[in-house]
Amino acid sequence: MRLDLFRSLWGWPTGPDADWARCGAECRDIGFVGVEARLPSDPFARRALKASLAGQGLDYIAVVFTGGDVIPDQAWTPAQHCDRLAAAIDGARQVGARFVNVLAGNDRWPLAMQVDFFGRAQELANAGGLTCSFEIHRATSLYSPWLTLELIAQVPDLRFTADLSHWVVVSERLLNDPADDLSPFLNRVHHVQARVGYDQGPQVPHPAAPEYADALGWHQAMWEQVWAQHRAAGREMTTVTPEFGPDGYTHLLPFTRAPVADTWDLNRWMAQSTRAQFTAWSKR
Repeated sequence: MRLDLFRSLWGWPTGPDADWARCGAECRDIGFVGVEARLPSDPFARRALKASLAGQGLDYIAVVFTGGDVIPDQAWTPAQHCDRLAAAIDGARQVGARFVNVLAGNDRWPLAMQVDFFGRAQELANAGGLTCSFEIHRATSLYSPWLTLELIAQVPDLRFTADLSHWVVVSERLLNDPADDLSPFLNRVHHVQARVGYDQGPQVPHPAAPEYADALGWHQAMWEQVWAQHRAAGREMTTVTPEFGPDGYTHLLPFTRAPVADTWDLNRWMAQSTRAQFTAWSKR
C-alpha cells in the first residue's frame, strides 16, 4: 500500500492570478501528488481549475461545505444542505476530483435530524458516483466524537475524513482513556488530515516542539490505526493531507500579530514526518 500525500491550499490564492507553476513545483519538491482545495462555485472557475491541475499533473480532492462555509448558515434546512451536496458532487466530478471531502450539516441539529440528513447525504454520494468523505470538524454535525459514534450506529455506511485535532479541542483532552474507544470511527476513515491539536487548540505552534510530543504521538497512533484498516481492506493507497493553516490556527505573537511559524514550513515538516512514519510503519 502506498501513501499519497496531498497539499492543502487553505490560505493559498486559487483565483485567476494563482501561480500554478509555483504550486506544482513546490508539490513536486515535497512529493505531493495533488492538492486539496475548495470546489469553486462558478462553472468557469471549475473549468479553469481543471485546466490548471492538468497542466501541473496534480490530482484533486474537492472540499465542500454543505452549509455554505466553515460556519454553516444557521437558517439553512437539511434539505438545503442536501441540495448543496448534490450540486457539489456534480461539480467535483466535472473537475475530475478523486473524491469529495465534505464538511456537512450543523452542530445544533438534534440527533434524529442528523441521522436523517446523513442517510440522505449517503444516498446522494452513492448516486453521484464519487466517494464522499465526511470530515469531522467543529460547527458541523460531526463536531463531537460521541455524537459521531451514535450516528455511525444508525448510518454505518458513512466514510469519514479524520481531522482529529477538532475532537481533541471539543473533548479538551487527548482521547487516550481506555473508555475512549474510537474504533467504530477509525474503521470507517477514508482520508486523514494531518494536523496536530492539543487540549486547548486545534493546532500546536509546531508539531516538532518537545512540549507537544504527547499530542503528536497520539495523533500518529490514530493515523496508524487507519492505515492498518486500509491495508487489511486491500487498498492500493491511503491519502493524507498535512493541514496546518492560517486563519486563527497558526499562533500569533501579541501586539505584533507576527506568526510564530511559517504555515508552509509546518506543512512541509508534517509531510516529511508523515512519510517517514508511514515508511517505518509499513515495514512492521
